[in-house]
Amino acid sequence: MKQLTGFLRGVNLGGWISQFDAYDKKHFDTFITEKDIDDIASLGFDHVRVPVDYVLFEEEDGTPKEDGFHYLKNCRQWCEKNHLNMLIDLHECYGYSFDPLKKDMDREKFFYDKDLQDRFFALWRRIATEFKDYPAQVAFEPLNEVVLEKVADAWNKVASEFIRIVREICPDHILVIGGVCYNNVKSVPLLDIPVDEKVVYNFHCYEPMIFSHQGAYWVEGMPLDYRIGYPKTLEEYRAAGKELTADLAGAVYQEGISEIGEGFFEDIFAPAIAKAEKDNAYLYCGEYGVIDQADPEDRLRWMKDIHAVFERHGIGHALWNYKQKDFGLVDESFSSIRDRFIEIV
Repeated sequence: MKQLTGFLRGVNLGGWISQFDAYDKKHFDTFITEKDIDDIASLGFDHVRVPVDYVLFEEEDGTPKEDGFHYLKNCRQWCEKNHLNMLIDLHECYGYSFDPLKKDMDREKFFYDKDLQDRFFALWRRIATEFKDYPAQVAFEPLNEVVLEKVADAWNKVASEFIRIVREICPDHILVIGGVCYNNVKSVPLLDIPVDEKVVYNFHCYEPMIFSHQGAYWVEGMPLDYRIGYPKTLEEYRAAGKELTADLAGAVYQEGISEIGEGFFEDIFAPAIAKAEKDNAYLYCGEYGVIDQADPEDRLRWMKDIHAVFERHGIGHALWNYKQKDFGLVDESFSSIRDRFIEIV
């Protein structure tokens, strides 16, 4: 499978201008700085994925504002100095959020509402126009993690229109498009969009969820003190998932897959790899990682297994996350395995 040069080894800047605790200029100015980008480059990464929320670009009534562009332009310049590429990910748009903590969010309406989509496309025209002069450095991801499987067809229409609109402004930029079910790898074959030589199929991988999200406060029904190691057998993960009320019905429940290890990732990635090869598209994993509640050595074993499969198939990837958000690469919880992780990434 062909490789996505320049977007093979990345890290997410989550929690900066997306998923922040409060709209606070001090936070935006200090959470990620030029020094962070320098450090990321020194670790051997080739790109950053930058989640950003619509509230940085527009007021609730749609009035445009420039805050988001200020921070994205700074980040692009810092990346350029370090020979890094940059993926701009609209993590949340007006009328839609993946965030499970937003309990009152209607996660279906956006995909059938013309007014919401028109506002979404207008925002993307602004973003594309701002960064149209950097086709070799800046890539675009229209929307993070479409939750509901039942909107797959509607999402294909929205994503196809996104491609058409952005291509009018940016004919040569890389466009990174994910599927439904929280961008699960199994949803890649459901994508039905116009593919050109710079359209990328995107997925996220936190499998087995029972391991990667152990003790996660945002997962409904997950006990905060729940712990499980890696690797365990498929049956052990299946049994553990059934004991919890959390919605953790991930890939371990699929039939005919290999026991946990490299073979497990080979099996669950196989349909996405086949889809990408059939359509002559790139394949990219925009998020993967393990929560800081897990044992560090177990985290590293998981990283080695998934990275072996990334490397074998030339799948670009971006670790979740650089700093904080319960997954941080530079946090103390990662310190005992950081050097060994950098060797495999």
